[in-house]
Amino acid sequence: MAVRIRLKRVGRRHRPAYRVAVFDSRRARDSRVIEELGSYRPIEPKEEDQVSLNRDRIEYWLSVGASPSDTVQRLLKQHGIGAKGAPAEA
Repeated sequence: MAVRIRLKRVGRRHRPAYRVAVFDSRRARDSRVIEELGSYRPIEPKEEDQVSLNRDRIEYWLSVGASPSDTVQRLLKQHGIGAKGAPAEA
């Protein structure tokens, strides 16, 4: 089973909000998740209010082989989170 860390869309129309979550890679975007790891609200005016991440759990999932989507990879890099023993570069 391939595991991915990617975004799940929540929120209402024209007010996007996303949850950073761990999925089986074969599942749809808004389907059942294995674990939720944080949130991302791109339209918040303050940059520090946009992203909320559970660093310990993200590092755990990266260490056991979960691969982040491109957008999640960018968010993790901005917050200095990467797999243990590997650089946090794309």
